[in-house]
Amino acid sequence: MDAILAIVTFLPLAGAILVAIAPARQARSLALGAALATWVASLLLVIGFAGGQERGGLFQFVIAADWIPFFGIQFKMGVDGLSLILVVLTTTLSWISILASFGPIKERIKEYMISFLILEVGMIGVFVALDLFLFYIFWEIVLVPMYLIIGIWGGANRIYATIKFVLYTLVGSLLMLVAILATAFAFQAAHGGSWTGAFDFVQLREFATTSGFADGLQLAAFLAFFLAFAIKVPMFPFHTWLPDAHVEAPTAGSVILAGVMLKLGAYGFIRFALPLFPAAAQTFGPAIIVLSLIAIIYGAIVALVQPDLKKLVAYSSVSHMGFVTLGIFVFNQQGMDGAILQIVNHGLITGGLFLLVGVIYERTHDRTIAKMGGLAAVTPVYAATFGFFVFASAGLPTLSGFVGEFLVLVGAFLYSPVVATIATFCMILAAAYLLWMYQRVVFGELSDFLRGLGHHLTDMSPTEILTLAPLGALIVLFGVFPSLLLDLVSGSVANVLRDVASATPIPIDPTIALIAITLPIVYVVVRVIYVAYEDARASEPLEAGGAAR
Repeated sequence: MDAILAIVTFLPLAGAILVAIAPARQARSLALGAALATWVASLLLVIGFAGGQERGGLFQFVIAADWIPFFGIQFKMGVDGLSLILVVLTTTLSWISILASFGPIKERIKEYMISFLILEVGMIGVFVALDLFLFYIFWEIVLVPMYLIIGIWGGANRIYATIKFVLYTLVGSLLMLVAILATAFAFQAAHGGSWTGAFDFVQLREFATTSGFADGLQLAAFLAFFLAFAIKVPMFPFHTWLPDAHVEAPTAGSVILAGVMLKLGAYGFIRFALPLFPAAAQTFGPAIIVLSLIAIIYGAIVALVQPDLKKLVAYSSVSHMGFVTLGIFVFNQQGMDGAILQIVNHGLITGGLFLLVGVIYERTHDRTIAKMGGLAAVTPVYAATFGFFVFASAGLPTLSGFVGEFLVLVGAFLYSPVVATIATFCMILAAAYLLWMYQRVVFGELSDFLRGLGHHLTDMSPTEILTLAPLGALIVLFGVFPSLLLDLVSGSVANVLRDVASATPIPIDPTIALIAITLPIVYVVVRVIYVAYEDARASEPLEAGGAAR
């Protein structure tokens, strides 16, 4: 079992090499086989994981080897309960996404499968890296294959979406690299010039909780890490790349983007930002809570008026991930437990919703909600499956979405009843946009557009059902038995909360804090006015043309 973590991490890379040298006609089956083998290996991690050690927050299956000894950089990997569940989430969604790509992807199949497998290597590596430099390498590896997946196999506006995605992510990543180097230099200076352990997360966390980094470094480094992670989540107002990327990405790309890649940012907050810079986290926590509430409200309102089915699900991700960051930064066990549950739940539920959007798009080549209607009459299996995932996203009790949001709200109430009240109101908005969308797409008379498709409008195929069945089963399982996840992460949560609780906020100028809170609100107002103005301008030629006729 000593090498199992390395096998899980790099088995997809071996699969990518095999796909590259094999005939193109075998690319699909080989990629699926590699992804399934990785998934099975990740389940062996779960079986061999010692829960008693997790209660102490200890890392297991640790691999450590010198990489660049002069700077103390190691090839060091390991898992605790938090990283374990995210590794399994990644391997599960990866094979499902590859299977879901069998029909839609018809060109450059070999290159597509290679990109997907390399993407899986990067995502797993982010969750298991225990050296900050190694973490950064895996973080950047993820960017390249996703750029290719959207840029080559995406929609008509894919080039704009990929460039926007890369620019946003790259800016945050480079600032995070500067913060990593500054942290390492500070550790080295405090240890007599020795670089040993300067990038080792375990030693850095121990140093942060004993000697601690200087206040100025904590503030600057936390902001740099925050920007990288906030863009990836994405938090408001760094979210604008997400709807474009989702709309242009192929279905499987959207599943991985929502199901795993957004979780890299949330994981980064819990794993690195809070333990290494706890005082800065305490300082900026209230401002981040405000941003989280704005994201919850903004995402729900914008989703409510979306005419495009895929873009509606994309904006719902902004709202739901707002609950994740809210749960993290209220700094109590209920909130953190709820945030971690929501990380998993969002991956399962939103991944399923994107798969379902892809199912109807393959038949209609359209995602306009106004053109839909009456699907229940001709595609009853699809309508029932879609309804299940819609209710899971809305937080129906006994489904996993309910437990996570409930715990986040409990944690928010312990932090501030006002914050909890605002977040609870937004859950009503979530139910509104989801149920209204479902009613328009599924019920009523069959629309003229769908009627015109004739025999092309078929119900779900066995392969499509197979991609969704595991997600549905896990949603029910974690909704009824959330302790399966909570027990795994108990030690990780306790360690993070202990680190943050032992720190005191760093005093900063109240004016700066006020500006930090006010700027996002001003941005929302200006953005709404600008969008309304652009919509008015766009409608003028149509009105003028109608009057002329």
